[in-house]
Amino acid sequence: MSEPTANDFTTITVEERPGIDIVSLNRPETLNAVTPAMAEELTTYLSSLHDKLRTRVVILRANGRAFCAGAELGSEAFAKPGEGRPQRQLRMQQQYSGIIRLMRSCPQPIVALVQGAACGAGFSLALAADVRFASPHARMNAAYIRVGVGGCDMGSGYLLPRLIGLSVASELLLSGRFIEAERAKAVGLVSDVVPADQLLATGLAYAADLLRTAPMGLRMTKQTLNALIDAPGLETALTMEDRQQVMLLETADHREAVAAFREKREPSYRDL
Repeated sequence: MSEPTANDFTTITVEERPGIDIVSLNRPETLNAVTPAMAEELTTYLSSLHDKLRTRVVILRANGRAFCAGAELGSEAFAKPGEGRPQRQLRMQQQYSGIIRLMRSCPQPIVALVQGAACGAGFSLALAADVRFASPHARMNAAYIRVGVGGCDMGSGYLLPRLIGLSVASELLLSGRFIEAERAKAVGLVSDVVPADQLLATGLAYAADLLRTAPMGLRMTKQTLNALIDAPGLETALTMEDRQQVMLLETADHREAVAAFREKREPSYRDL
């Protein structure tokens, strides 16, 4: 697959900085509601990340006053439900859920910056990120159940209980009620709440911390966390961690990190 360029997209924008991609949902007039076109563009971009190792961190944000109001129910994909088209509906469903799979499987940590509403599909996009920061007016909900389908959609039933525990996750998924920014911080759903005009600076500052780590070590940490969240027990977790560390101890970047620590300087990584 050839690497997509910024000109390939109309519903999202991609700004490339050294080591960081800033990806912005770009349908502010619809509160960044997800359409099949946006889902396709997100899929194209996220698929490219597996071979785009010069991008080490992704910041996911949105233009306008809301992060994402959810799936656009007026789009063709949702226009005529209940007409006995399960194969078509399954393809559409898998297109949307596939975005979550790509977010979790790509080697780059994804930092979500949430302002305003993050509903339904927008909620799931935030959940699938590795780290979340929110503005004071952010509010999130699993809106799916309020439009006559189940509250577990696009990974919400898997990710949310692992982020905040089963009890509060059940409260939100069963009702579709909103969780506001301060409570989201209190239950661990977001790392911090910062003024809206400081969201991007906050995300970039955190990304800068990630760029100070060895590239392979950062990628393998995300990979290992993904695996360990479902580890059957401590012994399995320790075994996986031991193997990860043995691999990383053999890298040139590990030797460089040790040398930089001893010499009290910043390391210069080569991803070797």
